Amino acid sequence: MEQGGCRLCPRECGADRAAGKKGFCGVAGKGILAARAGLHMWEEPCISGERGSGTVFFSGCSLRCVYCQNAVIADAAAGMEISEERLAEIFLELQEKGAANINLVTPTHYTPEILRAVKKARAEGLEVPVVYNCGGYEKVETLAMLEGIVDIYLTDFKYMEPELAGRLSHAQDYPQVAKAALAEMVRQQGSPVFDEEGMMQKGVIVRHLLLPNHIKNGKAVVKYVFEAYGNRVYLSLMNQYTPLAQVEKLPELNRKVTKREYERLLNYAISLGVENAFIQEGETAKESFIPAFDGEGLKKTV
Repeated sequence: MEQGGCRLCPRECGADRAAGKKGFCGVAGKGILAARAGLHMWEEPCISGERGSGTVFFSGCSLRCVYCQNAVIADAAAGMEISEERLAEIFLELQEKGAANINLVTPTHYTPEILRAVKKARAEGLEVPVVYNCGGYEKVETLAMLEGIVDIYLTDFKYMEPELAGRLSHAQDYPQVAKAALAEMVRQQGSPVFDEEGMMQKGVIVRHLLLPNHIKNGKAVVKYVFEAYGNRVYLSLMNQYTPLAQVEKLPELNRKVTKREYERLLNYAISLGVENAFIQEGETAKESFIPAFDGEGLKKTV
């Protein structure tokens, strides 16, 4: 955490979290608040593979998406406090379980602690790639701290429309922030690298979760990312949006994405010439795809 208050994310709220002041992310205290650590099978094929991705879900978030799929932990209302030392142990335990990588979900507000934990774990035998799994709303200066530590950026790119970003995620500056963040991620990683099993070892994957009634925004995201980076990044076009209880009074979001909406996005990507992309088939909009944030894997077992 930065001296004089936290400024790790674009909010730059300046909260003295170590003194018990809550940041915009909802987090306060000196420890790390996490909700789950375990093998996760539902990421992109080159991340989860057959072994699973060693995923650590952190509590708190710098965005306030009204439709958040992980709302139960996004405001830091749930989670278990762990130390940097314990986090390093968790990384090694996940590797021992066969994890293809270490997957850090919503990690921004714990960047300094994560840096130290990864270095400690690597000194003690951590060899698998480290994945930074974020919402795309990142400060370039914070990302620069991760150079040489993070191997893969698995980032969202939610919006190209400032009004929509402001209304749905309380971050009207999201498009400009996400553009700058993605540029830094690609600068660090360059072109993707895969092993003989097709598992990504280095690179950038840009996710876009298509929202109902917002195909125009989805097309704009795909167009920007592909025209800016071509096949240097992989796109992951997702139709798994699940309307949860918090959107019951928001008609535009209170339904799943239709097959027609998703096909329109895919056809548009094909028309642009996109080749490196992951798509979803079948029924993916299910609450069962949202893991149980029950503290699994956080406590040390004897």
